[in-house]
Amino acid sequence: MSDSGLRLLHVHAHPDDESSKGAATTAKYVSEGVRVMVATCTGGERGSVLNPAMDEPEVWANIASIRAREMDTARHILGIDQVWLGYVDSGYPEGDPLPPLPGGCFGLVDPVEAAKPLVKLIREFRPQVMTTYDENGGYPHPDHIMCHRISVEAYWQAADPALYPEFGEPWQVSKLYYQIGFHRDRYLALDEAMHEAGIDSPFRERLAQWQDKDYRDRVTTRVACGEFFDVRDKALLAHRTQIDPDGQWFAIPLELQRRVWPTEDFELVHTTVETDLPEDDLFAGLRDDEERLRGAASDHWTI
Repeated sequence: MSDSGLRLLHVHAHPDDESSKGAATTAKYVSEGVRVMVATCTGGERGSVLNPAMDEPEVWANIASIRAREMDTARHILGIDQVWLGYVDSGYPEGDPLPPLPGGCFGLVDPVEAAKPLVKLIREFRPQVMTTYDENGGYPHPDHIMCHRISVEAYWQAADPALYPEFGEPWQVSKLYYQIGFHRDRYLALDEAMHEAGIDSPFRERLAQWQDKDYRDRVTTRVACGEFFDVRDKALLAHRTQIDPDGQWFAIPLELQRRVWPTEDFELVHTTVETDLPEDDLFAGLRDDEERLRGAASDHWTI
């Protein structure tokens, strides 16, 4: 497959997030010759074992190494490059009141300082497009919220010639997006379609109790990627400790998903190039000079 010269960087909090958020979009762009990099902030060391078949003492005892192997499998399935930023999982605090976060964890870092490894990666990889989570983390996990904070910091810092000259030449990422995957409109459409098809919906209770902010007005970009939903699911299943193959993730037939909601959705939050909204392509406004992009990218990133 030829290299298009286009580069896409996803920043995620934990291994498995790259497969549960935007993975079909990733697979679509990989199929088109786009080089895709995933930066994983933490190793998921304090994550739970969510697959009953994997809930064994030896799995809990070796969760970090197992999740690293799962990430490697998912990386191969998606056809991406992947790096670890090296921060320590915060765990998901529960209770009332919430307990304090453990010392030294990712959720407690200074985002201005903690952005440095990501700044270095941006200047080396030179992506035109970068995605991360919104200011609420997609959901309020402390690692997701900090992932948002360091991503936004790194987006601006990487372009500042006064900062970190030891990391190489400044690089301005052209477009920054937030992933808007879990919004009520999508769940409602799938729930209604499953009801009409006589299939039990896993979303009925969640919709009845929905209190999260509605993101319908924030979606600017819908990437049609239904034909890659199967690749997404294979990558997700690679994270065996985190995904129950009999759970709600896989309760919706693929053909129904492709018919009812065949896109993955994003919010464009900053751009240096002209683009008309709404979009159907993360690279809208960037495809006019792919020969120049190929040369620029190949000069600065090799594996």
